Amino acid sequence: MTSTLSLIGREKELFTADIIQCAKELREIIAESSFLVLGGAGSIGQAVTKEIFKRNPQKLHVVDISENNLVELVRDIRSSFGYIGGDFQTFALDIGSVEYDAFFEADGEYDYVLNLSALKHVRSEKDPYTLMRMIDVNVFNTEKTVLQAAAKGARKYFCVSTDKAANPVNMMGASKRIMEMFLMRCSSEIDISTARFANVAFSDGSLLHGFNQRIQKRQPIVAPNDVKRYFVTPQESGELCLMSCIFGENGNIFFPKLSESLHLITFSEIAEKYLQQLGYEPYICCSEDEAREMVRELPDQGKWPCLFTESDTTGEKDFEEFYTDSETLDMERFGNLGVIEKDLDFNSELLNLFETEIKGMKQAKSWSKKQIVALFNKMIPNFGHLETGKYLDGKM
Repeated sequence: MTSTLSLIGREKELFTADIIQCAKELREIIAESSFLVLGGAGSIGQAVTKEIFKRNPQKLHVVDISENNLVELVRDIRSSFGYIGGDFQTFALDIGSVEYDAFFEADGEYDYVLNLSALKHVRSEKDPYTLMRMIDVNVFNTEKTVLQAAAKGARKYFCVSTDKAANPVNMMGASKRIMEMFLMRCSSEIDISTARFANVAFSDGSLLHGFNQRIQKRQPIVAPNDVKRYFVTPQESGELCLMSCIFGENGNIFFPKLSESLHLITFSEIAEKYLQQLGYEPYICCSEDEAREMVRELPDQGKWPCLFTESDTTGEKDFEEFYTDSETLDMERFGNLGVIEKDLDFNSELLNLFETEIKGMKQAKSWSKKQIVALFNKMIPNFGHLETGKYLDGKM
């Protein structure tokens, strides 16, 4: 934890005071409740699962499409916390499948359902087919599972959103904003809360996680030098989600307060700190070819080739924000957690239009990214999507 905090420019954990203040109530509520965690084997899902597990729930079921990640989750939990008296099981299921529907119908008795599944990468908008799957996972699977939870009488449904849903400029952030709209429509059926937060440091598939992979594979480190981001640790992401799930009122969105303790830092700065922690001196290269060539000899000299460039790919936001000017905030309820208050208004006609148009595209088995962008523009006023024609998959 200490090394991760220092890499992202911080000295202490964000939510410790809030967790301590609520510790007794958290422990008591969790110990008498049952939980279903969807997408529980991803980085945030694992963090949330561990936060629940260590407080001894009566039942904790975890669903994820990744069989291998579920295996690692169980090994991690057994090695860190051991066992609980309650029912702990994992299920390798796709929540969009009929197998999941059968699983939920057979049991479905949960007090809290937490959905951490998502297509989270900006790079997933590069082609119309992955983009459509993003819509399915982020929007329609969410609506499906929240309505299933409501029908079974669950007490609460939590779903993770993203800071990129506030004034979105990329399709991933926009899909999460549309997801929030669908959640508001479902909030008459069941209490719902969510969370927007910063990048999770070293989460699976992230650029920081890629630093680990590059070192293991003896490959150059590549990062943008002009993109600044806020980061939270995996444990902090789990704590934020759990606090929103347990204490969030219907329609609430939790987020980390921007303060001196949450620093903006560039990816290139983190890369340099990371290499220095490993005992390497960053060696700045001018091209991909030079970086690939120099990695053959520099590591043996205590140096590591790095390529730091300006960002020019589609979907990169110049700055991060957790809320918009039109949203009402409660900044007093918690020390380091802000809360966007209830905003249960939604436009039924727009949501129906979205469903109809997406259904039509699927039935035709033909659609373009341009069509989907146009639909997103109808859903989100002033959607600031900028198509540069360049994507992260086109870079090293």
